[in-house]
Amino acid sequence: MIHFKQYNITIKSVCLILIISMFLACSSLNKKQIASNEDFKIIGYVAGYENFDPAKIDAGKLTHLNYAFANIVDGNVQFELSTDKIKIESTIGLKKQNPHLKVLYSIGGWVWSDQFSNIAAYAESREKFAKSAVKLMKTYGFDGIDIDWEFPGQRAEDNIFRPSDKENFTLLLGELRKQLEIETKIDNKHYLLTIAAASDQEYINHTNLGKAHQYLDYINVMCYDFYNGWFYQTGHHANLYPSKGEKFGGNSISESVDKLLKEGVPANKLIIGIPFYGRKWEKVSSENNGLYQSAQTGSAIVAAWEIAKEVNTGKFQELYDDSAKASYLWNAQDKIFISNETPKDVALKVAFIQQKKLGGAMFWEYSLDNNQELLNALYESMSKANKTK
Repeated sequence: MIHFKQYNITIKSVCLILIISMFLACSSLNKKQIASNEDFKIIGYVAGYENFDPAKIDAGKLTHLNYAFANIVDGNVQFELSTDKIKIESTIGLKKQNPHLKVLYSIGGWVWSDQFSNIAAYAESREKFAKSAVKLMKTYGFDGIDIDWEFPGQRAEDNIFRPSDKENFTLLLGELRKQLEIETKIDNKHYLLTIAAASDQEYINHTNLGKAHQYLDYINVMCYDFYNGWFYQTGHHANLYPSKGEKFGGNSISESVDKLLKEGVPANKLIIGIPFYGRKWEKVSSENNGLYQSAQTGSAIVAAWEIAKEVNTGKFQELYDDSAKASYLWNAQDKIFISNETPKDVALKVAFIQQKKLGGAMFWEYSLDNNQELLNALYESMSKANKTK
């Protein structure tokens, strides 16, 4: 028989054990939740200038979302479009769907990169720019800043550029990180700093990512447009590996990643860009089903949902370059060639990310895949990869 006092002590002990067990179980759950933040990233861009409501975004399938773009005016950062405010509110509001979602805003892009070289060239203008960028971030409640300078040290659309851009780009990122750290101490919150980087050797030559990465959380590598609108020549625009049929020195994702790793960029900071669009050439020579042939037009961007409509016409052959791991379409009747992205291509790129232990995937941009065929493929592939990480 158990004495009452002993029985009481036993009950207390059991309760204590149960409480400790529950605490440990909760701690384990929290650790799992925290560990999920270390999963492969899915970073999407949403273009504020497109006729698209960000409220329609399926935020549960993203870890990060970049709202594009803000401009540089008189050395300060500002949003230019009358619709930006309401679209940004909708974008930030997506956190109600996914409390873990991080929302950044992107500065520059193809059209608004013309002032980067000027503001990066001097200590005073770097500081002014960085403080302005951080102030805008805080005003709207963003979680960080993404810099899309196209391109340091090189001609792009109508940008100013200097040989010193290579050094100044790193200094600019350093100043941005400095200003973000000031806010981190005030808010006790880490603010993100990322960049959109080109994937070719010229970009690597005109930047110093081996040093600059210390200021960055991620580098979103634009692994697309290998054959772009300036090329009156068809080819794969986002192939994973070099093609055996390549004759003109085209790029590939695997080659770009190897070069960036060689520069000293940590693998887990590299985010591989996936296009939610294709490249379309017209009046193409018929040899080789239009692949690596001359065209009488440069390539036009064609959204993933538009490509689906093209395929449904029945005019296109759906073809695949196994060496490049790249899909393409050929319309022999109208002499139209399209380099396109498919769920199969997306899954192979996720497998590559997992193999190389990279940080994850980024895509440009949400409205171009509004039926979510590619996003669903990306999300499902990443979910499987995360389970075996």
